[in-house]
Amino acid sequence: MVRSWCIRRIRAIRQMTHFQSCLIWQRGFMSDDVSGRRGIMGVAALFAAIALFIGFDLITDRGDGAGAGHILAELSVLVAASFGLGAMIWRLRRLHRALADARQDAGRWRDENRELVQGLGVAIARQFSAWGLSDAETDVGLLLLKGLSLQEIADLRETSERTVREQARAVYRKSGLAGRNALSAYFLEDLLPGTND
Repeated sequence: MVRSWCIRRIRAIRQMTHFQSCLIWQRGFMSDDVSGRRGIMGVAALFAAIALFIGFDLITDRGDGAGAGHILAELSVLVAASFGLGAMIWRLRRLHRALADARQDAGRWRDENRELVQGLGVAIARQFSAWGLSDAETDVGLLLLKGLSLQEIADLRETSERTVREQARAVYRKSGLAGRNALSAYFLEDLLPGTND
């Protein structure tokens, strides 16, 4: 079931423009990291619970006639827990601001370069077709250009790393390029400004 979902997903990605696949890729990295947020919220809740319990304990200890040293120790822990809670809340807010800024920057870049990215995607697809790459080789080539490792590609395509390595070699052989760096450079070198000698 998972394999068929991945195969359908890869076929859908192949039919997308490069721009559309970049948007999906960007959403995966720019989404709210729920696990990280839950972890921070869990730690913040722990600090809040500690502060509440110690505050309650301080009130009852004072009524029971506890010594000054005991109350001072618990008060120190209360201050530390309150400080930890404040630090967690501050960090969470800072992370949300950074995420919002990154989303805004990505949206601005995407809007400014929409036509360029679509054109690059079409050019890559055209060149892969001119090289005579199979569907599997095209998938591997696109994923290599996106920066995935051979193991990540194998996991995504549910094949062995050896199979992906052979498909990558076929991409390099059919294109006449030496490797991943040359493949990336083939599509990017004319887009980047030259250096002044």
